[in-house]
Amino acid sequence: MVPLGWFAGSIGFILAAAISLYANALIAKLHEFWGRRHIRYRDLAAHIYGSRKVYSLTWALQYINLFMINTGYIILAGQSLKAIYVLFRDDHILKLPHFIAMAGLVCAIFAFGIPYLSALRIWLGFSTFFSLIYIIAAFVLSLRDGMNAPARDYSIPGSKASKIFSSVGAAANLLFAFNTGMLPEIQATVEQPVVDNMLKALYFQFTAGVLPMYAVTFMGYWAYGSTTSSYLLNNVTGPIWVKIMANVAAFLQTVIALHIFASPMYEYLDTRYGRSKGSAFSFQNLSFRVLVRGGYLSVNTLVAALLPFLGDFMSLTGAFSTLPLTFILATHMYLTAKKNKLTVSQKSWHCLNVCVFSGMSVAAAIAALRLIVTDSKTYHFSADI
Repeated sequence: MVPLGWFAGSIGFILAAAISLYANALIAKLHEFWGRRHIRYRDLAAHIYGSRKVYSLTWALQYINLFMINTGYIILAGQSLKAIYVLFRDDHILKLPHFIAMAGLVCAIFAFGIPYLSALRIWLGFSTFFSLIYIIAAFVLSLRDGMNAPARDYSIPGSKASKIFSSVGAAANLLFAFNTGMLPEIQATVEQPVVDNMLKALYFQFTAGVLPMYAVTFMGYWAYGSTTSSYLLNNVTGPIWVKIMANVAAFLQTVIALHIFASPMYEYLDTRYGRSKGSAFSFQNLSFRVLVRGGYLSVNTLVAALLPFLGDFMSLTGAFSTLPLTFILATHMYLTAKKNKLTVSQKSWHCLNVCVFSGMSVAAAIAALRLIVTDSKTYHFSADI
């Protein structure tokens, strides 16, 4: 909202939700293409195009998307831990990279104990509970601050050139916020009729499901204007115990959510290299998870500590992976799979979408890289933001 303002930001949120619903619905409708369920994005792409190269390209895009999402989650977890620390000691002895390292360690320990995505089970309920705590606390504290604060400045900060790049990056942020890049993997857990049930879930998510996000985003921007932080709890004031509770909830929810988005990589590594017969907690299987998952999350944590710019990482992820994976590839796959059933106008519409999203991806990538370079000059590597 900060680089877009009220009008463009509000319209952008609505458009991003509508476009994301449309693109994800296209993918969902292809789940049983040619009478066969496709439980992985890369398998679906390879089946439609009949090419091993497309399989590898899709897997690379998905890997980049999930890696960057996981890096963003570790940054967010580190910020929540730091926010708790500064409530008691604002001496800067421990800096954001230290908290990012702590967060990475906790995420790794959690990953060792959850062998499969389906093993999350009750943890998904906890994730929802923690999300609600964060949303309610952030909303109420922002409302309280906004009612007691003087007039806010809602002008878009920066020079004319920086405003343009920031706005493009914010557009990529919006699309990133609504998409996962792993819909077929999620759809693989849905009961029959799998397409109809997935579409129902998407319609619910992109209508009622987005309302809490809208509420906390708009309330936060209303309360703090152009000074709003990318991590809203850095702005709020109020009882310390409420802020501790909200930050702890944000941290724990982040640990669980990261595991969800890391699961496709875990599944690939376990299946191809490490999973042996017997108990998932046998010494061999547990040792493999510690070595491989620990190594993977160590790289995530290192990147997060070196470049702890959460908003910039969201922009970069949207440009390099979310747009190509969820919008460009999904639209082109649908066009290829259904080409004999589409009218000329429908084909033209999908071709136009591929071109538009390709242009957006290039523009957003340039904007995101510029933002990261600018912030790196301002804050240096391993910045304490």
